[in-house]
Amino acid sequence: MNANQFLLAAILTGAVGASITVLAEDKSVAQQMTPAAVRLSVEGALPSLENATEWLNTPPLTAAGLRGKVVLVDFWTYTCINWRRTLPYVRAWAKKYKDHGLVVIGVHSPEFEFEKKIDNVRWAVTDMRIGYPIAVDSNYALWRAFSNDYWPSLYFVDAQGRIRHHQFGEGEYEQSERIIQQLLGEAGNGGIDHQLVSVDAQGVEAAADWDGLKSPENYVGYDRTENFASPGGAVLDRDRVYAVPARLGLNHWALSGHWTVGRQANELTQANGRIAYRFHARDLHLVMGPAAPGTAVRFHVLIDGQPPGAAHGTDVDDLGNGTVTQQRLYQLIRQPEPIADRLFEIEFLDPGVETFAFTFG
Repeated sequence: MNANQFLLAAILTGAVGASITVLAEDKSVAQQMTPAAVRLSVEGALPSLENATEWLNTPPLTAAGLRGKVVLVDFWTYTCINWRRTLPYVRAWAKKYKDHGLVVIGVHSPEFEFEKKIDNVRWAVTDMRIGYPIAVDSNYALWRAFSNDYWPSLYFVDAQGRIRHHQFGEGEYEQSERIIQQLLGEAGNGGIDHQLVSVDAQGVEAAADWDGLKSPENYVGYDRTENFASPGGAVLDRDRVYAVPARLGLNHWALSGHWTVGRQANELTQANGRIAYRFHARDLHLVMGPAAPGTAVRFHVLIDGQPPGAAHGTDVDDLGNGTVTQQRLYQLIRQPEPIADRLFEIEFLDPGVETFAFTFG
C-alpha cells in the first residue's frame, strides 16, 4: 500500500458511512432487533474467478457455483499492515456466518515479488489462522477483473451474484457486518444473531493509534522511497558504504554500513549495517526477510539510543534482540504513552537481510 493509499485508509477510518441506529437502551432488546436496511445499489456482477493461479483451503470456486450464497471478497497481501488490522473481523465474520450462507474468499494479490512465492502464501495462511478459501492471484488477473486498486478491499456480493457494496481501507466494521446480515436476510437466511462480533485483536492485528500517528508508510527501495537522508544520497543497484547524519528530521531515515539499494529492497552486504528512522507512532513495523531462503539474520533494536524495554514489539525482546527468519512484516516497536518523536535504530549483526518497507500504527 503506497503513501496515498495509507492516507486514504486513514481518511476512510473516520469517514461517514451509512448509519445504523438501534433505538433501544436495553442491550438484550437491541440484540433481538433487526437493524434498519442500508440502501445498497448494484455495482456490477461478480467477475469470473477462473483465472486464479491456485486455491488454498478449498477446491477451485466459480462465480456460477457461488450463486445462492452471499460472498465477501477480501483482497489482501500478507505483509500489508492495513489488511492485518482488518483480518480479525474478516475471520470472525467467516466463522459466525458460514452456516448462514456466507462464503468469504480471500484474494491474495501480492505487492512484493517474494509474496508471489506460493510457499510464503501457504505459510501466511497457516500462521495467521485463515481457514476460509483463498484465491492466489499472483498474476493479478482477479485484481484487474475487479478493477481493484487497494489493500485491503472488501466486495459484498449478494446471492444473485451482484456486487452490492465495497469498502476500501480499514474501518467501517459495523457497517460491513450489517451489510453482510442484510444480504443474508435478502437471501432468505433466517436465524441470524444480529449482535455484532467482538474481536480481541492482539499484536500486529490491534487497531492503530490513529490519534498519535504522524508517520506514513514508507518504502525503502529507490522506486518509491521518501526522505532518505544518508549523505550523498543513494547509489542505485551497487554496493556502497552509507552513513547516518548527526540528526534526522521527523519521518527521515538513513542507512549505515555496506548496502545495495535496489528498486524494491535494500540488501545488507556486510555485517553490522544499520538503519535509523525518526518516527512518531505507537507502533513501528518493518517488512524484511533473509536474502537467501533458509538463512537467519540476527538484529538489535534501540529506541532513543536505549534498548526498547516495555516499548518492544512482538518480534523483539525487551533488550531489543530479534532474528529475521521469514520474508514478512516484523513488529519492532509498540511504545507506551506518551507517544512522541522517537529515534529508531536497527543493527543487523549478520549480512544478507533485505528490507522493504516501514509501516506504523
